[in-house]
Amino acid sequence: MIRLSIAAILVCWTVYPAHAQTYWQDIRPIFRKHCTVCHSAKNLKEADVSGGLALDTFGAAKKGSAKAVLVSGQSGASLLYQLLVTTDIKKRMPLDAKPLPQESIELIKKWIDAGAHEGTPENDAKLDPVIAKKSGVMRKFDVLLPTTAIPPAGLVKANPAKLDLALKIGPLAPVAAVALSPDNKLLAAGRYGQVAIWDLDAGKPLKVLTNVLGAVNDLEFSRDGKVLAVAGGQPSAKGDLRLYQVGDWKLLGVLRGHDDVVFSIAFSRDGKRLLSASFDHTVRLWDPQAQTSLSTFSGHSDFVTSVAFSPDGTQFISGSKDRSVRLVDTATGKSLFTMSDRDEDVLAVAFHPDGKQLVASGYEPRISWWNPKTGEKNRNSPGHGVAVHELAFSKDGKRLVSAAADRTVRVWDGVSGNLLKTLAVGSIVYAAAISSDNRRIATGTFDGLTKFWDEASGRHLAILLALPGDADQPDWLALTPEGYVAGSDKMLALAKWRMSGQEVAATAVWTALRQPERVAQAIRGEAVPAPKFPVDKK
Repeated sequence: MIRLSIAAILVCWTVYPAHAQTYWQDIRPIFRKHCTVCHSAKNLKEADVSGGLALDTFGAAKKGSAKAVLVSGQSGASLLYQLLVTTDIKKRMPLDAKPLPQESIELIKKWIDAGAHEGTPENDAKLDPVIAKKSGVMRKFDVLLPTTAIPPAGLVKANPAKLDLALKIGPLAPVAAVALSPDNKLLAAGRYGQVAIWDLDAGKPLKVLTNVLGAVNDLEFSRDGKVLAVAGGQPSAKGDLRLYQVGDWKLLGVLRGHDDVVFSIAFSRDGKRLLSASFDHTVRLWDPQAQTSLSTFSGHSDFVTSVAFSPDGTQFISGSKDRSVRLVDTATGKSLFTMSDRDEDVLAVAFHPDGKQLVASGYEPRISWWNPKTGEKNRNSPGHGVAVHELAFSKDGKRLVSAAADRTVRVWDGVSGNLLKTLAVGSIVYAAAISSDNRRIATGTFDGLTKFWDEASGRHLAILLALPGDADQPDWLALTPEGYVAGSDKMLALAKWRMSGQEVAATAVWTALRQPERVAQAIRGEAVPAPKFPVDKK
């Protein structure tokens, strides 16, 4: 990202006359830092995010002229400038964030008054995805999905080997958050700028939400399953916390107040309270129904990375980059205990459903078990080789799952802390969730995939991938380890079977493996048979 320091701006004012200021050299760096996370071409269709205005190219910014957004030569008549200097904080841009530095505002004013000239794009601007897409030079890479399916000899023109499915859709943004609904019928998976909602009984996505701001760092269903909370935002600028109505996926509201990204959220059991942990060093307590902030806890001295309620909601725990875990009284905001046994960031905390234990981990991957009554540590659970990104207890407390950068998810006894099994996920694991019936585990990974697992056996059930499509219909694909595949027509048209690195074009392979019902069975956790291929090539 281009970054133009205030000192450099001042030099520009000193050396060059006002007419030398241009969009590409002077204004776009400001927009990219403060504005285009909302006001970009990709968000135009999401009016509640972009307001129908894009600022990531000169042409897009000029299109607002019909509504006096940008009036060349007249900053006072330009809504773009007016919204930067208004004293109405409900209208001032950036919305719900700190105002732009005065130097930046003055530079934008001078640029408009001088005629709002475009200038010449720098090399990195020419490589901007928005511009590159228009010029047709966007490059896509293969995402390779392995299976255990082996066609018989004679079906394809190659020696029999395991099939891989290749999709030229990469690179994919990491899946950094996953959540399962209380009734185990829905899965939400979040990546940058979107949340995919899956119907787990049908084995296909219902919707992909795109009216979210920036990276999706955490997801949480309310305990009654009626609301989905989505946490994210723009680093160093504004946090974003959105509430959606489960079913029609209507945006119920945006909880505003954090000055940096929201990294972790937690509903109370009764659904009447919501916690949010932010890189602005605070934890906020919300009334999600009234959509109001109730209190702010500012006991940490650095990023707050994780938060969780006690079972009765009277206390909460928070973990931070300041290397501490704090136990806080929810009603008063008073810190009850500060627990620290590590020299690096805490990334994950969780409260046991019986309220008698809490756990924490992070860049130092051991899992620490603490007594919330005394603030004393009971034990450590070693195992992961590198950072643990998430901890989650099952509803009954019998299981604890941990997601880590060593490309594994580990399943622990939720009472004793003993290791029960290790799932080899294959990529850095940022998120994990266990179903309320303890039968399935969902994971979100760096490679951009969501995977489903059988908890009892550790068996891999399916890979899930959903992206925004046309006419509000997701482009999607689901694949089982056995090779059964289902998906949208557009996504399947991109898919190519490969064997030992060579493309396999036999129609019989698709006939044997394109089996949506088998995929749905696998996602539901049911056993599926090995695929049957015809003996002769068709």
